[in-house]
Amino acid sequence: MSLRAFLLLAAALFSTGVYGVLSQRSIVMVMMGLELMLNGLIVAGGAFWYHVAPVNADGQVLVLVAVTVMALEMAMGFAVTTALFRARDLDETDGAGDLKG
Repeated sequence: MSLRAFLLLAAALFSTGVYGVLSQRSIVMVMMGLELMLNGLIVAGGAFWYHVAPVNADGQVLVLVAVTVMALEMAMGFAVTTALFRARDLDETDGAGDLKG
């Protein structure tokens, strides 16, 4: 595949994520939008790395590390969201605004 195809995929993922973050009020949907945005960045970064240095596997390792970190981050975010829902029955971003200390 060409670099243009990967960049179009990355742009589509990032755009979908931005729309999801800006249009949703549910915490889970906002987190999914953020995940799509990060996936778009990772696809673009991996594509650039592949087209700059296709012999080295450094870019692939970096992508695997980034995806692993994102999975851990999302698991922690869902744990916090679940705790907020159980404690205060909050599932929207507007209701979580009063949690400021």
